[in-house]
Amino acid sequence: MKSEITLDKTLMDKLSHLLDAVEPLLPPTPEKIDWSTTMAVSWVSGPQRGSLRAVELDTQIALEDVLGVDTQKNKVVQNTRQFIKGLPANNVLLTGSRGTGKSSLIKALLNAFSDQGLRVIQVDKHDLQNMPQILEVISDQAYRYILFCDDLSFNEDDTNYKVLKSILDGAMYALPENVAIYATSNRRHLMPEYQRDNEASALANKEIHHGEVVEEKISLSDRFGLWVSFYPMNQALYLAVAEHWVNRLGVTMEPKAKMLVKWSKAAQAESLRWALVRGNRSGRSAYQFARHWVGQVILEKSGL
Repeated sequence: MKSEITLDKTLMDKLSHLLDAVEPLLPPTPEKIDWSTTMAVSWVSGPQRGSLRAVELDTQIALEDVLGVDTQKNKVVQNTRQFIKGLPANNVLLTGSRGTGKSSLIKALLNAFSDQGLRVIQVDKHDLQNMPQILEVISDQAYRYILFCDDLSFNEDDTNYKVLKSILDGAMYALPENVAIYATSNRRHLMPEYQRDNEASALANKEIHHGEVVEEKISLSDRFGLWVSFYPMNQALYLAVAEHWVNRLGVTMEPKAKMLVKWSKAAQAESLRWALVRGNRSGRSAYQFARHWVGQVILEKSGL
């Protein structure tokens, strides 16, 4: 009896050491998402199984802060209103120049409609193949989910676009009625396009049906029911956006700094130099200038 007890203790010690060695290699326990308080999450891939991780919501961006794109904004807001009410709505593709408000509009939508049950799950294009896992996590929830793919584009040899095509068409995984896909991209067709795609079939890599090469590349964007295009800003609009954010951030900082930063001729002149140096007039550039200017003015005048 004594030897059996000793043997059992030895075996237990070995098992304990084995578990200690294996435990660091195991995937972490998935975070339990409380959707009543969590508005935005991102999908994080793991060696065996991915999980949703809560991300801090940018509460600073409101719909009225997305300037110069009223037509585009109205279309997306209307589609989102239909979606959160359980009415027929489309998947949305927002394309165009960088820094013109595409991603900011998605943030503003969440801030505007989160109290009506809207939630956002940000998914990288490489994680679209994990769609069954993502849908499994939210299948029993009563909220409305936007699967958000930011800066979406595919290389010529990237086959992930076929997964997205199947998802949008419901051929592989049918999206639940409480899930919609919103994507932003600088490319209208999400895929690279080359001159050879339009050349005669004899020159297009010996492709007999060369027209189908073009169709294959543009068919992905066709899967999105709503296309919304964003365009470069002119100088007047850039200045209007810069003025908006200088005044907005100036007011935000006032309680701490005991002062108010307002738009001025000096700010206007500096904002133009800012855009010239960066070679870009965009909403993003205007916002970045405003942060620079407001911070600089407060620092100089307050002696912080």
